[in-house]
Amino acid sequence: MKILVLNAGSWSLKFELIDTAGSQLLGRGIIERIGAAQAAMVSFDNCHGARKRYAAEIAGYSQAAEAALDCLTDPRDGVIKGPAAIEGVGHRIVHGGEHLSDSVRIDENTIRLIEQCSDLAPLHNPLGLKGIRAAQRLLPGVPQVAVFDTSFHSTLPAKAYLYGLPYSYYTQYRIRRYGFHGTSHRYVSRRFAQIHGAAPEDLKLITCHLGNGCSMCAVEYGRSVDTSMGFTPLEGLLMGTRCGDIDAAVIPYLVTREGLDIDEVDALLNKRSGLYGLSGLTNDMRDLLAAGESGHVQARLAVEVFCYRVKKYIGAYFALLDGADAIIFTGGIGENAPPVRARICDSLTALGVRLDPARNEAARGVEAGISAAGQPVAVWVIPTNESLLIAQEAARLIGGEDPQ
Repeated sequence: MKILVLNAGSWSLKFELIDTAGSQLLGRGIIERIGAAQAAMVSFDNCHGARKRYAAEIAGYSQAAEAALDCLTDPRDGVIKGPAAIEGVGHRIVHGGEHLSDSVRIDENTIRLIEQCSDLAPLHNPLGLKGIRAAQRLLPGVPQVAVFDTSFHSTLPAKAYLYGLPYSYYTQYRIRRYGFHGTSHRYVSRRFAQIHGAAPEDLKLITCHLGNGCSMCAVEYGRSVDTSMGFTPLEGLLMGTRCGDIDAAVIPYLVTREGLDIDEVDALLNKRSGLYGLSGLTNDMRDLLAAGESGHVQARLAVEVFCYRVKKYIGAYFALLDGADAIIFTGGIGENAPPVRARICDSLTALGVRLDPARNEAARGVEAGISAAGQPVAVWVIPTNESLLIAQEAARLIGGEDPQ
């Protein structure tokens, strides 16, 4: 089944056409600077190696979706003859709240529920809705599916998702841990089971999505039972520009000392902290590793804090799972930074974790086992493929296809 996957972001629309029958990517692209003063940029690559880049006046997401279809159906570089070849559309939606706890076919009720969750993800859900409306207009009658970042974590027990706040804040405002990156955690945990010829229901896994945004997940027998991100993506691990876990009392203290307003506090915690804030240099792990090797003290410290936080969560998840079959690294850092993986796994030998240095160094952006021979806990690198999972979910709900 040919599924168009759309991911509407701030000022951008990513698109991929995937044939789920063979898990084949037919073409992918991105339209950037939607609605900006300068011309938008359209980029497209097809499965035959052809590349296309051009500027265009694109005022909104509907026009951006038109440009995506033009790329896919172009007589010279396209991959389908016309829009009629598209059998379904899958949308990445960040927040499903408590009511949208699984992927769903989109109808007006679904759209209403996504709108109701917009106050929980004001920067993301409204954009996802724009993508849905654009696809409905351009592909009338083509079934569409919403896949939520939060849905994989809907299986968290109350003891994992509740905060130590008055319970009325949960019942009235739904303040709780929701978790994010669920599509990635679900994909890599399912892919690990597939690689090893096992059922997800037979495995206990710790998945580490490490990129500019970072989160971890304890996956018990195919179900998320804990995750590091919380009510928002700010909680948990140290990230590129997000602080992760801090003492909440730091906020009123800084407000008093620095005279910050609520927007400035939000910007501080989300955009000026993390690897960038600690290093005073950059949020790019590649640059920080290089700078640390050259003697930049704060860069080295930022990397150490990053790895230390991941190690702490691994230990915590080992405890709540009562052991694990494997640790999986994914995301830009998790897939491509052997030194980071080595530092995280160092001194975890008591848990049955030890890396093979050569395997670890060779594993960059490829599926590979990197643990030393004979270790009871496998360590793997599995590149995430959220778009493929979204396409598979759409095919399952539209045509009854089993996930590959």
